Amino acid sequence: MRTEINSADELYKNIDTPHTFRDPDAAHLTINHDKVIEMHSVSGLIVNTEEIEDGIEVKMHLEDNTVIEKDVHLCFGMLPEKGIQRIVMEVNIGDNSNISLLAHCIFPFAVDVQHLMDAEINIGEGSSYKYYERHVHSPQGGVKVVPKALVNVAKGAEFRTEFELIKGRVGSIDIDYETNCDADSIVEMVARISGREDDIIKLKEIAHLNGENSRGVLTSKIAVRDSARAEIYNKLTASAAYARGHVDCKEIVQDHAVATALPIVEVHHPKAHITHEAALGSVDNKQLDTLMSRGLSEDDAVELIIDGLLGE
Repeated sequence: MRTEINSADELYKNIDTPHTFRDPDAAHLTINHDKVIEMHSVSGLIVNTEEIEDGIEVKMHLEDNTVIEKDVHLCFGMLPEKGIQRIVMEVNIGDNSNISLLAHCIFPFAVDVQHLMDAEINIGEGSSYKYYERHVHSPQGGVKVVPKALVNVAKGAEFRTEFELIKGRVGSIDIDYETNCDADSIVEMVARISGREDDIIKLKEIAHLNGENSRGVLTSKIAVRDSARAEIYNKLTASAAYARGHVDCKEIVQDHAVATALPIVEVHHPKAHITHEAALGSVDNKQLDTLMSRGLSEDDAVELIIDGLLGE
């Protein structure tokens, strides 16, 4: 049994660019379990934290007319094998401001870990907020990840987010994001996840295009093998003139895995338009034959096709 270790460096070993946390010109926040162990901010960005039961409350405010040139790096991790980490985030982005956050969620030794995220994000007029989430899990998959977010995107603003598991097994992931978009705004949500053994993937993404000329794209690329399960629910609604959107769900299913997809599109205005595409099934036989004819084994060929899907 590992004991609690508040070691930023040990967490950073699992990050491709650990030097970014030592850059004096870049903001960062590092949390291990229920403790803030490092924090650095930059001009125009105000970050306050408070300890709560099993976690941290984070309040982030970006002032009006502020552009943060370098990515803000967040490290949310659990070095112990067991425990609960709860992150409660309140994010307010001022008008005409830009920020990009890269969240490294690190659970390298997890046997029975829960990572719970509850966020409310408000993006001001003409602003841009990008949130890229990169996960590192243990080989045992002993982690349950439950991120939930409500996002409000003001006129002319944009919200872009990506979720990706880059190492280890899924364990259990249950994502629930809902976004409300005003006129001329943009929302783009992308998830790339590969599940094995008895992993469970649940993804629920909803975007409401409420304003004229708003745009939305929901993209899910999922692969499940062995006895893993995936349940994907994507919903895009358009209720204003010239709102445009697309839902794209692709799932590769191998072995005894099970995948379901429920893309829902709703149009409430005659001048709005939404499209959707869903494809579920095994790897493409033509691609598989081509790769095997070039000397790859069937397993290696399948891995290459899945890597291609998730990397698109």
